[in-house]
Amino acid sequence: MTDKNTQETPEPAEGSGDAPFQFTDKRKVDPESGTPRDAEQARHESEAFEPEGEAAESAELLRARAEAAEHLDALQRERAAFTNYRNRALRDQEMARAQGTQDVLSALLPVLDDIERAKQHAELSGPMAAIAEKIDATLAKFGVERFGAVGEEFDPTVHEALMHSTDAGAKATTVNLVVEPGYRIGGKVVRAARVGVVGPE
Repeated sequence: MTDKNTQETPEPAEGSGDAPFQFTDKRKVDPESGTPRDAEQARHESEAFEPEGEAAESAELLRARAEAAEHLDALQRERAAFTNYRNRALRDQEMARAQGTQDVLSALLPVLDDIERAKQHAELSGPMAAIAEKIDATLAKFGVERFGAVGEEFDPTVHEALMHSTDAGAKATTVNLVVEPGYRIGGKVVRAARVGVVGPE
């Protein structure tokens, strides 16, 4: 008994030299999967040529190395970002510290001027002289420097001339009177020295 659903390739007619009839499916889309034939063929080829043995191990090693390189690159970027943040934080901290010292010094200037005037008039003695020395030492610890003295050459960047006189024998403009000394912190002038100067005619 022959199954009617069974398809058989027709036998060539006797005495005929023709080859049996064959059907070639040339449809570009696979009727079962709905995918293009080229994509389906490429998938089968990729599955057919899946690396095995040492080739598979080499491919896995390459993937692991690529992943490790990505992690290392990310780590280096994070480290660089952290280093920049730390340096910026330290710089901001130092600036805040310097600004705080400058604010305190500015508030103390009237008191320091009174102490300097007392020194010039020899009015400091005993405990008050010791206190004045301690104040100077404390300011020095914070990088505060007092400047402005008689005989210095006049520098408009650090001196404020309140009085000016001439002298025929003078070769340069110099300080001949210190009204109020100047103060600076780390090279930054907080207040210019207020002075009287003498210069050539």
